[in-house]
Amino acid sequence: MLKHITIQNYALIKHLELEPSPSLNVITGETGAGKSIMLGAIGLLMGNRADTKVLWDEEQKCIIEGSFAIKEYKLKSVFKAEDLDYDEITVIRREISPGGKSRAFINDTPVTLEVMKRIGNLLMDIHSQHETLQLGQQSFQLRLIDAYAANHTLREQYATDWQAYVKARKDFENLSAEADTLRQEADYVRFQLDELNQAHLEEGEQETLESEVKVMDHTSEIKSSFNLILDAVTLSDFAARVKLSEARAALSSVSSYSPAYAALLQRLESVLIELDDIMSEIESEEEKIEFDPQHAEFAKERLSTIYKLLKKHKAEDLKTLLAIQESLSQKDALTSNLDESLERAKQDFEAALKVVTATAKKLTDSRTKVFIPLCKQLTALLQELGIPNATLQIDMQPAELSAQGADRIDILFSANKGVAPRPLAQVASGGEFSRLMFSIKYVMAEKTAMPTLILDEIDTGISGEVAMKLGTLMKTMATRHQLIAISHLPQIAAKGDAHYFVYKDNTSSKTISAIKVLSAEDRVQEIAKMIGGAKPSKVALENAQELLGR
Repeated sequence: MLKHITIQNYALIKHLELEPSPSLNVITGETGAGKSIMLGAIGLLMGNRADTKVLWDEEQKCIIEGSFAIKEYKLKSVFKAEDLDYDEITVIRREISPGGKSRAFINDTPVTLEVMKRIGNLLMDIHSQHETLQLGQQSFQLRLIDAYAANHTLREQYATDWQAYVKARKDFENLSAEADTLRQEADYVRFQLDELNQAHLEEGEQETLESEVKVMDHTSEIKSSFNLILDAVTLSDFAARVKLSEARAALSSVSSYSPAYAALLQRLESVLIELDDIMSEIESEEEKIEFDPQHAEFAKERLSTIYKLLKKHKAEDLKTLLAIQESLSQKDALTSNLDESLERAKQDFEAALKVVTATAKKLTDSRTKVFIPLCKQLTALLQELGIPNATLQIDMQPAELSAQGADRIDILFSANKGVAPRPLAQVASGGEFSRLMFSIKYVMAEKTAMPTLILDEIDTGISGEVAMKLGTLMKTMATRHQLIAISHLPQIAAKGDAHYFVYKDNTSSKTISAIKVLSAEDRVQEIAKMIGGAKPSKVALENAQELLGR
């Protein structure tokens, strides 16, 4: 449900804010006042493209922002799939800069227009008589039938079974396709694996061996350096350690005269402790150094083996080589048990196919049961809306398994007596299509949580009693779902729980479109004008009051 919308710097709209009623909202106004501009702005929240031509002030950016209450829509999984933060009050925002750059946000997270379109179309449904309707699409017709049959749980089960089937089929097909190649490569894979296994490689081994070889190649140089250090620091008569000890004694004799001297003494003692520790480690390392010809030869041969294997397998390091060994091991295990693996994959595939086929059959049976009552209800609604000879049929044919089931659905329609029903796109005129779509939305609203439904002049081509019935149906539908209806008919306007009036404001140097909520008295005047023109008569005012039930 749309809680709040802000439109800023868009076309003729400088700044507009709207807090729609949760029920039936009616928007009226003169032609060209800006009603279609509002729809264009809302369309931006549904991922429609725009350019800088939409800017009211070309030096300022355009901002369209809508807040939606989405608790009833069950969209947590959709938000998770798009890696978006879910919030029961979700905010969608679109910005268009003077330079033409467009940015989209959902709950303050930047998103692509495709993501905005997917989410926006789940939150708002704009129905215009001029748009190419989706009624002829297979997916829409199946969604209608599933909504009427209350197949939500069954569709979720089918989706789970379908995904399991697709995975099992893919696994079996991939393994089957790889089988011949795996068999041909089996001996070569085994040879490479044996060579690597016999090498007994260990991670980190190369670095250790390289370090050992460097030390053994420079044994004399290292021992000479260490002995020089030990002599200079601790062993000779003039060793640094002796002089530092003398310095400590001198500083100790004066340390009691000042806290600063005491601190310096403490630091010098720390230096001596650290120096003693360093010398101890150097002495220990010097004692360890002993050239071992046999170990040196072993280390060099071992490194040679590692380098050859790295070059052969085009590996950058030992870690990569071990990963190749693991991959070869997996291939070898798969090849060794290829027939068993193929049979197991085939059994999994056939089992998954059996499960998804059974669920598809349940879905087909559930759908078939509602064909007659659905057609009956839609026909009755169409007759109420001025199509007395309306006829609807649903034709279903078996189809290959798909994400939507195993059914091919065609809704057939005829608006005229003696004319056989045909597929919707072939037979319905614009006005008939609009009324049929409204009837379908009315039926779906009884069965499911629909998004905010925006009806753009769906009442075009009707009047009188039919208009009254359409208004009554909208009012009933709005008890369960939020409706925003743009209308030129007083019969529709009078049914609104909230009535908004769009008008042009020419008081400043540049025309702007504005909107205001009409008070009870303003509604009488506006509906009377819709009946009798700019200067309504007393009769028109009385008719307006009658329509409003006063």
